[in-house]
Amino acid sequence: MSNEVESAQVSDATEVTQLSSSAGMESHAGSCDEEIPLQLLNDAVRSLPYHVVKDLLSIGVCSRCVLRIFGTEDHIYCHPLLSQSMIRSILEEVTGFKSEGDFQLCSVCLGILQFSYCDGKEEMVKMESPNDMASTISELVKTEGHQIDGFSLEVSVPQLILENESSLLLGMKKRDGSEPWFQERVLSKCVSVKDVLKIAITKPLETLLDVKSTSSGCFRIRLTYTHKRASDNYVEKNQGFKRRRIGTGNGLHNVNDETVITSKVCSDYSTNETTSVTGRSSNILQDQDPSEHFRMPIDKVSEPCHLVYLCYRTHIYLCGRYLKYSRNVSQTRWIIDEERMGEASVEEVIGSNILPMCRGDNYKFHAAGREDIDVRMLGSGRPFLLEIQNARQVPSEETIKEIELKINCLENKLVGVKNLKVVGSQGWTLMREGEAEKQKQYCALVWISRPLEDEDVQSISLLNDMQILQKTPIRVLHRRSPLERQKIIHWMKIERIAGSSQYFLLHLCTQAGTYIKEFVHGDFGRTQPSIGSILGCRAEIMQLDVTDVKMDSF
Repeated sequence: MSNEVESAQVSDATEVTQLSSSAGMESHAGSCDEEIPLQLLNDAVRSLPYHVVKDLLSIGVCSRCVLRIFGTEDHIYCHPLLSQSMIRSILEEVTGFKSEGDFQLCSVCLGILQFSYCDGKEEMVKMESPNDMASTISELVKTEGHQIDGFSLEVSVPQLILENESSLLLGMKKRDGSEPWFQERVLSKCVSVKDVLKIAITKPLETLLDVKSTSSGCFRIRLTYTHKRASDNYVEKNQGFKRRRIGTGNGLHNVNDETVITSKVCSDYSTNETTSVTGRSSNILQDQDPSEHFRMPIDKVSEPCHLVYLCYRTHIYLCGRYLKYSRNVSQTRWIIDEERMGEASVEEVIGSNILPMCRGDNYKFHAAGREDIDVRMLGSGRPFLLEIQNARQVPSEETIKEIELKINCLENKLVGVKNLKVVGSQGWTLMREGEAEKQKQYCALVWISRPLEDEDVQSISLLNDMQILQKTPIRVLHRRSPLERQKIIHWMKIERIAGSSQYFLLHLCTQAGTYIKEFVHGDFGRTQPSIGSILGCRAEIMQLDVTDVKMDSF
């Protein structure tokens, strides 16, 4: 376009800008204290090559995509109250372009930066400004009832957008690659669709949620866009935790049973990826006349992306130590042929009392080792970690004390807890580190086939750091590999039982992973030495208690 025409349109644009400013401020009065930068936007548009802007608009590129492709300074087109119609009117007036027909979806961003999408009911939703989109998301976060102190915004878009943008930029490069504006702006300052969306809605989300955005936040807001034209490679994958469906009229919907996971087709891409593809070859473009490069590579879009909204908190962890007072309680839920083994489980007692207080979706129980169902866990207790998925509330210290008191005061007195507290993900690391180094102490009720002698008591007490060799016990051989394990018995002590010559209490401290029952009776010679072989008689274990699990990190 000639300079004369451009100069004439500048004066027209100034008048339009003033009118748009008045109308825009009136329509959004009271919704934001910040003034809409219409004059700055007008000045930015006037710095663009008009003929290229017209070409982009003519092939269905939306106003925000035009400005982001040119790397418009300060992202002024991302202002939360700046509507699509405001930007469009300025672009059209400055360039002299007149749009035809009704609303048209962007052929590059597929409507994402027009805040148009298809909801869970397959109905098209149109919004005017970033603030409208942020308000919808904010309401959904509040409806879910999350207690948050910050958030991280994640956006996933179809690969189709990258492909469309690649074709467009390649066409621009072929026709205008030698122009200064192309070298200085398009190649170096073009911003990706997902980054523009994040810039546009992050600030109003911070205002509406009254918290700051942070890349390391525990609370995540995820927007996943997909498109039917790119659906062949689209993947949905269950993450193991559920979401509640939110019945709202705003169009966005939350995931019910599955978390949306995107594959290569729905990958997040960066500005570098967008820029680098401008050098790729394209047979279609090479065969076309340069004047057609803007029209041929990109198909017009008839339907918008499908949008799935997900808000969730990364897992929180509560650690502590549990005590098991019953010989009929398993550590985890144990079902065989649809029949429960034992009257309860440690996992269920603790998890069912903590989960409601955190208002989470589910929980996972992890412990530092395990005891058999008929073995009590006494003394200091066994370290455990409870992983709460998508907790809507992080319990305070006061709440933690209430939970601990509630569990310890249960009528059946099957399970107790101590030292309960909230920890970060480092709790998992501490658990794993401690497991490798821990020592365990036991008290076993033992019967032997002959009367216990004083020499027996003395000889047992002198055995310190004794190495034993254990083959996988026969009782677990059906589910564990047939291996030989070398373990250490650190110390032992015999406590006589008044009035009994063949029963006694054996106190011992061993390396983690030692099979205590087999160490007592020998497991038909599969454990060497054993209490039976040391005393030279038959030995049987009648009852067993764990009295201490030494883990300094827990």
